[in-house]
Amino acid sequence: MDDTLQRLLDAEVRAENLAREAEEAHQRTVQEATAEVHDLDDNFTARIPEIQKAWIQKADERADKTIAEIERRYGERHERLRDLAEERESEALDAAFQMLIDTRL
Repeated sequence: MDDTLQRLLDAEVRAENLAREAEEAHQRTVQEATAEVHDLDDNFTARIPEIQKAWIQKADERADKTIAEIERRYGERHERLRDLAEERESEALDAAFQMLIDTRL
């Protein structure tokens, strides 16, 4: 009976040791994960200006492209209007001369 009791006590001590080791391993894992999360957060926080700069740069590039496109379309429209004005110039001059001649009579 003493042998069985001793084996039970030894088993209980081993179980307690295993439980303590498991709890310590769990605490270490939690601490390591917490430290890793803090490191990742610090790294991300440190990269925020870089991310913002990249975003602003892309926004500027898109704005420049949009402005260039608007200026190109404006130039094309201006050219068309100038061409139309030149086409109609002689008609306008003829009409103006006709009005001057008609009012003199």
